[in-house]
Amino acid sequence: MQCLKCGTTVQVGDRFCEECGTPLIAKPIGCEKCGAPTQLIDVDGFCSHCGFRRENRENDRLEIIPSLNLAGISDRGFRHHRNEDYVACARVDYRNAYVLVVCDGVSSSESPELAAKAAAESACRTLATAVETQNIVPHDTMNAAITEAMSSVCAIPYTRIAGADPPSTTIVAALVVERTATIAWLGDSRAYWISPNGSQQLTRDDSWVQEAVSSGEMNEAEAIKSPQAHAITRWLGVDAINVEPSIVNFNIPDSGYLLLCTDGLWNYTAGTTQIETIVNSDADTATIARRLVEFALHSGGHDNITVAVLSL
Repeated sequence: MQCLKCGTTVQVGDRFCEECGTPLIAKPIGCEKCGAPTQLIDVDGFCSHCGFRRENRENDRLEIIPSLNLAGISDRGFRHHRNEDYVACARVDYRNAYVLVVCDGVSSSESPELAAKAAAESACRTLATAVETQNIVPHDTMNAAITEAMSSVCAIPYTRIAGADPPSTTIVAALVVERTATIAWLGDSRAYWISPNGSQQLTRDDSWVQEAVSSGEMNEAEAIKSPQAHAITRWLGVDAINVEPSIVNFNIPDSGYLLLCTDGLWNYTAGTTQIETIVNSDADTATIARRLVEFALHSGGHDNITVAVLSL
């Protein structure tokens, strides 16, 4: 890990950077209403300062471990009132196939948590069924999965009122069959290949920042300071204009890890270096997924955090 302020290398578990003194462990807000510290929250969840009660929701923390080499975790983080991310994973015995799907509900839309869950579950189910029925044409199969995800999001009831966008979500999905990964995405949730022999980002964000930088309008440092920095240009939802996913095939070259994640993780990383430090280890994928989430929490946990990790 690295200190986010000065860049000095620090160890997992350190509380402060020895170089500049910056705290490395974020302090979670105890009360969601008044911001009182956790010490003022009693055993029943009531804030002794304002009386508000914090209730844990069903999907505040979700862990899915289909096999020893596949795990997914979604965590609410410290700052959001609910978890609007979702993760779905599956292992299919036929042809030793794996499915990973990560979705990040669009916070400005209505019921983003339902959109993320519906999209992730329907895409995962479609991909797994295609493998089980031995009906796989990777590119077509992935297109079908994204279409099903889109349909499931559009089917969510919502109230049409001014200022309320319909349920929406990003999606990144991977189907791995015999060491070939077919990856599709809409939005800024990402896929990475992490390996001691070379790591890389496999997706290209559908975002205003990416378009501004690619067009030469401004450099990345300038773009990320813009009020539009977190705007996405493609997503799943009734109001989406372009729902054709980007799809790439990646031939897995050696031993390593396929990582899918939302911006709740990658916003705290610079390239792949910090991710490599956490992922390249002898630990099982569930432990690695938990370490990635903890890294994001220690870095501030300002957003929902979701990861899916496959060891190959």
